[in-house]
Amino acid sequence: MEALIPVINKLQDVFNTVGADVMQLPQIVVVGTQSSGKSSVLESLVGRDILPRGTGIVTRRPLILQLVHIDTDDCRKTSEENESKKNGRLYRGIDGEEWGKFLHTKNKIYTDFEEIRQEIEAETERISGNNKGISDEPIHLKIFSPHVVNLTLVDLPGITKVPVGDQPRDIEIQIRELILKYISNPNSIILAVTAANTDMATSEALKVAREVDTDGRRTLAVVTKLDLMDAGTDAMDILMGRVIPVKLGIIGVVNRSQLDINQKKLVGDAIRDEYAFLQRKYPSLANRNGTKYLARTLNRLLMHHIRDCLPELKTRINVLAAQYQSLLNSYGEPVDDKSATLLQLITKFAAEYCNTIEGTAKYIETAELCGGARICYIFHETFGRTLESVDPLGGLTTIDVLTAIRNATGPRPALFVPEVSFELLVKRQVKRLEEPSLRCVELVHEEMQRIIQHCSNYSTQELLRFPKLHDAIVEVVTSLLRKRLPVTNEMVHNLVAIELAYINTKHPDFADACGVMNNNIEEQRRNRMRDLPCAVPRDKAAAGCSQSASVSEQADGGTGNWRGMLRKGEEGTAGDRPLNPTPASPQRGHAVNLLDVPVPVSRKLSVREQRDCEVIERLIKSYFLIVRKNIQDSVPKAVMHFLVNHVKDCLQSELVGQLYKTVLLDDLLTESEDMAQRRNEAADMLKALQKASQVIAEIRETHLW
Repeated sequence: MEALIPVINKLQDVFNTVGADVMQLPQIVVVGTQSSGKSSVLESLVGRDILPRGTGIVTRRPLILQLVHIDTDDCRKTSEENESKKNGRLYRGIDGEEWGKFLHTKNKIYTDFEEIRQEIEAETERISGNNKGISDEPIHLKIFSPHVVNLTLVDLPGITKVPVGDQPRDIEIQIRELILKYISNPNSIILAVTAANTDMATSEALKVAREVDTDGRRTLAVVTKLDLMDAGTDAMDILMGRVIPVKLGIIGVVNRSQLDINQKKLVGDAIRDEYAFLQRKYPSLANRNGTKYLARTLNRLLMHHIRDCLPELKTRINVLAAQYQSLLNSYGEPVDDKSATLLQLITKFAAEYCNTIEGTAKYIETAELCGGARICYIFHETFGRTLESVDPLGGLTTIDVLTAIRNATGPRPALFVPEVSFELLVKRQVKRLEEPSLRCVELVHEEMQRIIQHCSNYSTQELLRFPKLHDAIVEVVTSLLRKRLPVTNEMVHNLVAIELAYINTKHPDFADACGVMNNNIEEQRRNRMRDLPCAVPRDKAAAGCSQSASVSEQADGGTGNWRGMLRKGEEGTAGDRPLNPTPASPQRGHAVNLLDVPVPVSRKLSVREQRDCEVIERLIKSYFLIVRKNIQDSVPKAVMHFLVNHVKDCLQSELVGQLYKTVLLDDLLTESEDMAQRRNEAADMLKALQKASQVIAEIRETHLW
């Protein structure tokens, strides 16, 4: 059991060598207010004056203090061996039996403890400055002595409330956050220090300890300054746990006064005086209080705590080792064969790019659609729904249809609806399908551009090692996509142009639609005849309808009779709503000059005009739906063939042809500046974790666990 603490110290050394704080190792964290006696307690445990002294806040950086117990015989043997070496070893030149060593000074040995105190002050000011500010960067100090027990302690700045001098205004918050950072470690033991001449119920140390250790399973209270209590009072109730119970116990100690420190009173003498005071003042509790009892208790608690924490530590070390191994693999090994490495990276990128389109990539995006799935969504959702939202008669008014019919007849009145007007209008509507089709090409092109970044971020992390190669690959793929874009746009443009080139009125779907429409018109004619008065003979009604369907209406209001148009415009009732507002109309009863007044075109349509417009609109709608269906089917096929599949088929050959050149090898495979550093850091951390795992394995083999 006693060997467990050196094991933790060894683990701490392992992680200190790589400058990492990834493990929550068991340790004792000392918490208390300013001038509560924290530093005196630590010095009593060490047996030496090692900590800075002064007024106000003195401890301004965490001090991780490792006490390592060594035998006197081993110390002499080490000293003799070191002196026998000319070049020196780790502990060369040690004259005494106690010495210290800082992490930041590497292998320098301190045998003068006054020099250790000065180094702590200098290192504190180096990071925190001399303005009484604090820093969370710890100082690591290891003390080797035959007079100490194995402990790992953390001394933190004392809790304060009011900034003093040029301290930051939020000094209280900074210190509190720093304390919580260390005591929140579930593997730590909290040593809450409180002065006996203050009210235990207002102890800031116990208060902050309870915030993270609500059940008190890892909190030990230390009551200092027992000799400074008011006359006639004692700390019996406090030490017995009657005021505030603490599960791990309450231990009282007597520290050196400031006068003792000024007079250079030795810590050993102070411990003897402490023992005498406890025997005189608290004889029944003397054997359960004092500095020596505190040291033994901390040693015992820490050993049991380490034993309980080791299984979790082992699991965490194994998990971290796996993570750093994966990280190191992502950084790759140093390049030996540049030619093979370049070809391998190019091939892998091309394969991952194609797999992302096919949906077989190793890293599948879960947050949004990507690659081939996104292209499919563009084809069938974005593009498909956009085409379906296009109104076959959008932007086409009845006046536009009537005007096209009239323009197609020329100077002579027409007996039938001219077919040229239908072709003219339907081409105008079909032309509207070109813009969404070209937009579909653009969206697919953008998605294929996004796939490049996706492959760089997730699929081929090796490219992050070589930023120039990454940029070159992006440039080649972007250039290939850029070259295919006009070709694909031209093909899509031709698809629409093909539909415009020949209006196939013999299309089976169009012929069926015409047949249905003729049946509907005939049914409407029968319904009108059925609604005629009984006094009108059916043959005359039919003749009248036939005649009105051919010539007679044009005599009064046809497309070629100007007088009829004007007369009907004058005789129109107020209830007849024109299709478009009339810019100017002659007043009734006034002479009309046909050379000055424009021909009025806004009037109520005749029955034949309404029928002709209705026929043209139905034909346009029917044929437009046929063309839209063709475009909706052919555009995705054209995009896949001319853009997507072509890039997939030519990507690797394009990359090899552009980049796989001897003159480019050295430049393309130049690593980023920080990649080598990160690889070394990951390798060092992995070695540290593997070494830590071996240390824990040794514990199992020696039955310490």
